[in-house]
Amino acid sequence: MSDNFHSGVWSVGRRLRVYTGGTFDLFHYGHVNLLKECHRIANGGRVTVSVNTDEFSNFYKQPTVMSLNERVAVLQSCRFVDDVIVNVGGADSKVAILSVMPDVIVVGDDWRNKDYCKQMGFSKEWLSEHRIQIMFVPYTKTISTTEIRERLQ
Repeated sequence: MSDNFHSGVWSVGRRLRVYTGGTFDLFHYGHVNLLKECHRIANGGRVTVSVNTDEFSNFYKQPTVMSLNERVAVLQSCRFVDDVIVNVGGADSKVAILSVMPDVIVVGDDWRNKDYCKQMGFSKEWLSEHRIQIMFVPYTKTISTTEIRERLQ
């Protein structure tokens, strides 16, 4: 786990501010697994989830089934989440991230070999400048919103 952090950020027993983001449509146990990992990493700190707007999700992904308000309400009810914010910046996540000033951004490891920084609208230098680290956690391969949609058809 420590290989995901620059020296000085990760220390045993430190409470961390953790940020993760996504659409979180058709909330399922893959989402729960991600949020549970965020909670564990926070170590008594705070977990903030940034939720994509309907407009962003409908442009970049499939149209959402659940509205933004419904997705926010579900996330707010999750015991692994402390705060829910809306990613008003769309493809540029910097505004949402800076509103939280996290120690760590947690991402599923399905992004490990993709350009996550570019997708989110920032650079590794920007992260370093703000002392923010990225940590990849296991992606739950046995469930997805897409797969749930396919079951329903």
